[in-house]
Amino acid sequence: MNPNLNLLQPYPFQRLRDLFQGLTPNPAFSHVNLSIGEPKHATPAIITAALANNLSGLASYPTTIGIPALREAINQWLQRRYSIPALNIDKAILPVNGSREALFAFAQAVVDTSVAQQPVVISPNPFYQIYEGAAFLAGAQPYFINTTPDNDFVMDLTQVPVDILKRTQLVFVCSPGNPSGKVMDIEAWKTLFELSDQYGFVIASDECYSEIYFDENNPPVGALQAAHQLGRDFSRVVMFSSLSKRSNVPGMRSGFVAGDADIVEKFALYRTYHGCAMNPAVQAASVVAWNDEAHVIHNRALYSEKFSAVTPLLQQVWPHTQLPDAAFYLWINTQQDDTAVARQLYQELNITVLPGSFLAREAHGLNPGQGFIRMALVASTEETITAAQRIQDHFK
Repeated sequence: MNPNLNLLQPYPFQRLRDLFQGLTPNPAFSHVNLSIGEPKHATPAIITAALANNLSGLASYPTTIGIPALREAINQWLQRRYSIPALNIDKAILPVNGSREALFAFAQAVVDTSVAQQPVVISPNPFYQIYEGAAFLAGAQPYFINTTPDNDFVMDLTQVPVDILKRTQLVFVCSPGNPSGKVMDIEAWKTLFELSDQYGFVIASDECYSEIYFDENNPPVGALQAAHQLGRDFSRVVMFSSLSKRSNVPGMRSGFVAGDADIVEKFALYRTYHGCAMNPAVQAASVVAWNDEAHVIHNRALYSEKFSAVTPLLQQVWPHTQLPDAAFYLWINTQQDDTAVARQLYQELNITVLPGSFLAREAHGLNPGQGFIRMALVASTEETITAAQRIQDHFK
């Protein structure tokens, strides 16, 4: 077996199950699960209809690069959403089966272990655990940059030692961030691009939460948009996007990568051997999803309603509770033991949240998730408000 498998740590939700071992939740309350970032809003009817109407496609093998109609729908969406020039749909856009598997596979394609010293993959901390696993299985050394209230939850690459930057081949960024919801501004992107120019590393921009935000006139800036605004091309920049959160179709497993045409082309070659072409019916439904914005605007309104109702209630218990820039998480600094808080909420109120320390690693002398809990406001509006009211009533 690959010895790097021994470096993988249990997934946060396995650790959560272990944390709750032996606990009996209060039977007076119905369970509200706010731990996992799985969208629960209804899948739009136009998408389910397109999926059902294209089941005949199951009789054919799909190609790795997907049908031209899907790549063009993605291309058009990128132009509308980010005000960037059209991309080459044959070289710079690649449909993928959700951003999760693409983020993992991308590291395997990018990292070059033939170099004299072990390559480095940089990741924010806290982080989406796929980044760490991808680094380990690619034979690289993960290097974590702590994101805390002190640095406004933004990775500061200028603090990374030069000897690490010289070995860095890939940098994962997540904007809007998981779990903080922080959006990188144009200056943060500028610094990242300049360091990429200097040290030659590839930027993998995880933007799966990009379509959940609160101001319709101020959507989060993306990597390709930032590069274009700064007068750059897309060299060494690849963005990852997904329909899961945007369109409430996590089970459809549909997303894309786009950016540097040379890198995307090589990644497509890797995926040809990887055997991960998208289901034809899913491709047809994805075309419909990327071409429609009405359901996305409605989806944002549902999240905004929940955040507006829940945040003031939780601030009475945890004063440091703040609205995120975007995404559907509350990253709450409880200033208490986060695992104890999670156990208490589960046992006494039948509410499941994720301890922040489970989303981070001990790095540079601290675990930056310690004391935080992550609440995913993915349940129905009624359930989410009910959970917040329970917490307020219990702790007031």
